[in-house]
Amino acid sequence: MLTETPAEIGFVEVAPENWIGVGGARRRALDQILERYPLVCHGLSLNIGGPTPLDHDFLKALKHFLDRNDVRIYTEHLSFCGDTGQLYDLMPIPFTEEAVHYVAQRIRQVQDVLGRRIGMENVSTYALPQGELSEVDFLNAVLEEADCGYHLDINNIFVNAMNHGFDPYEYLAAIPAERILYAHIAGHYEEAPDLRIDTHGEDVLPEVWAMLDDAYARYGVFPTLLERDFNIPPLDTLRREIAMILEAQKRAENADEHVA
Repeated sequence: MLTETPAEIGFVEVAPENWIGVGGARRRALDQILERYPLVCHGLSLNIGGPTPLDHDFLKALKHFLDRNDVRIYTEHLSFCGDTGQLYDLMPIPFTEEAVHYVAQRIRQVQDVLGRRIGMENVSTYALPQGELSEVDFLNAVLEEADCGYHLDINNIFVNAMNHGFDPYEYLAAIPAERILYAHIAGHYEEAPDLRIDTHGEDVLPEVWAMLDDAYARYGVFPTLLERDFNIPPLDTLRREIAMILEAQKRAENADEHVA
């Protein structure tokens, strides 16, 4: 991407934690990319559901990075990732009314500090703590009370549906679609029929592509990013999957025109 500008790519995403305070050759490389593409950020360590106070030093550094780089959207995971230290994993929040109020209040704090509306992403899970709400009801309640945006992860819905035995299309039908900022689509690893691991290291499965088509048909086209964090293939392979996103968006737009 430093030597060419693929036409299929409409925007890029980085984890701000990996770039805050970075200089030298890496910073120059990022600047080259930002000259050509809009930037969105998807964070890793906000710890929005964690038991410890929000890290205001981190939030100040984050705000500086977002503002300096004209970041269009900032989102985080609806999870917790630390207590007295960083767990380097995304742990599920109990789906309770108490947790709704706690998390929503912390999201509002973050939005006040950053001076912008942020988005929360539905995360993949492998075991769930007890709670009186379903995952999608918890998601809706938090976003409504916090009045924040929604970062839709199509693959995570499918992974959780396989892991926990619910219908992914019923979940998709219940999301707060009016709050969608953008979406992720990614591959995952099938450990067993009832255990899928959200690796971001595999090709996107046909079942997940089908869910993206369904989401566009229900809610219209929205910006969608292909996630690939490791086991990265040649750029031409990634470009083919990005082209599949564009084709799905075009099908949805043509269907809307036909109905009209």
